[in-house]
Amino acid sequence: MNIPHVRSIGILLARIGFGVIFLAHGLQKANTQGYSATKAAFEGMGAPVPALSAFLATWVEIIGGIALLVGILTPIFGALLFLDMLGAFFIAHIGKGIWSSDGGYEFVLALGAGALLLAVVGAGKFSIDTVLGTRFRWLATGNEPVTVPAGAR
Repeated sequence: MNIPHVRSIGILLARIGFGVIFLAHGLQKANTQGYSATKAAFEGMGAPVPALSAFLATWVEIIGGIALLVGILTPIFGALLFLDMLGAFFIAHIGKGIWSSDGGYEFVLALGAGALLLAVVGAGKFSIDTVLGTRFRWLATGNEPVTVPAGAR
């Protein structure tokens, strides 16, 4: 869609939705389960270096969720959250089919795809990245109108 405000509102709503989910899952690992239980779960799943994997997954989800909510460093945190979900896909879900109800990967796939999309399109106009983008141009992705090259019409 080439209507800048509508596009930015859509990106904002996606950032909020994905940010809330990632933050909640990170806080669940940190608070509800606790680090010991999270580490034990990662060991049970066969995660490489489970202590480090549990720590990284917890804090990437907490900090990344907050970053998506406010729209700061979105390309970086979108990519980190995508990698987090890629790890979850291969370590915990791939062998269980698609359906989440069976322990499968549908939820992880949706979160990973959304995180990757935000990493690529950026935070949109309603974000801290827009303010920072005046100085760091690579953060301003997603704020420019979409143009179609003449040969592609």
